[in-house]
Amino acid sequence: MQQTFTKSERLCSKKILSELFKKGSTSESPGANRTFYLFPFRVLYIPHPQPASTTPPAPELQLPAIVITVPKRVFKRAVDRNLVRRRVREAYRLHKHLLSQAKTPPASIAFLYTAKQIISFEEIEKGMKLAIKKF
Repeated sequence: MQQTFTKSERLCSKKILSELFKKGSTSESPGANRTFYLFPFRVLYIPHPQPASTTPPAPELQLPAIVITVPKRVFKRAVDRNLVRRRVREAYRLHKHLLSQAKTPPASIAFLYTAKQIISFEEIEKGMKLAIKKF
């Protein structure tokens, strides 16, 4: 698998974004968003809709679309937010191949950076690897 981060892997749809963040993923009903905390992230995701039993499963792995958010309230300067965003994106790019081991990877993922300071790439990478393995 190539280690790239293409446009199709970026979550740009306002409709999907609003669905992802709608209720803060607090509801636990069967079609609801899911969430978990894993330092330095809060991860929200939407699972793929259950296909009808008559359709065969897709042969190739469809990677989820992701969005990375860094709070402006904590990091006032755009350079700091961009630095964190670049580190998170690189950690995801390096470890997204682990999603191929998941039974059904999620359709959309939001990584919310929750740390109060800029942490090293190694710590972000460790957290990203654990978050991806949790799927």
